[in-house]
Amino acid sequence: MSDALPRGARLGVDVGSVRVGLASSDPDGLVATPVETLARDGEHADGTLPADLVRIASEVGERAASVVYVGLPRHLKGTEGAAAEAARGYAERLASLVAPVEVRLVDERMTSVSAHQALHASGRAGRKHRAVVDQVAAVIILQTALDGERASARRPGILVDVPAPTDD
Repeated sequence: MSDALPRGARLGVDVGSVRVGLASSDPDGLVATPVETLARDGEHADGTLPADLVRIASEVGERAASVVYVGLPRHLKGTEGAAAEAARGYAERLASLVAPVEVRLVDERMTSVSAHQALHASGRAGRKHRAVVDQVAAVIILQTALDGERASARRPGILVDVPAPTDD
């Protein structure tokens, strides 16, 4: 029996307050590539699901993804603030939509800084970063997770529990 992780694309998600970056890997989990930047849709009073969550869930199905890595923004000291709380809530909502596919939170300290640096180094003007920086951050989140998988033969990060259904 092999200790290798199951095949299947992996998705990386960079959750922001305005936009969500989405990245995907090949089925063997070798290379992360950008998919798109989604506008955060927010909550709907009528109970319909936010379009960004629906779109990510659709990508999970279309790509037969084996896991989704969501970036967990921590402060440099490792503590968590409002952004981390928001990312945890987003990951929980996503986990309930894509179950039984795992959703895992992975440390994303400095990914946005690294994304801006990579875009600057590629010659892209600063004012044009906004449109793609979230995708680049998602690629960095995913590639870091893929590298962690290869190094440990395990899925990195914290498994997000699927919230139990409530009786309303």
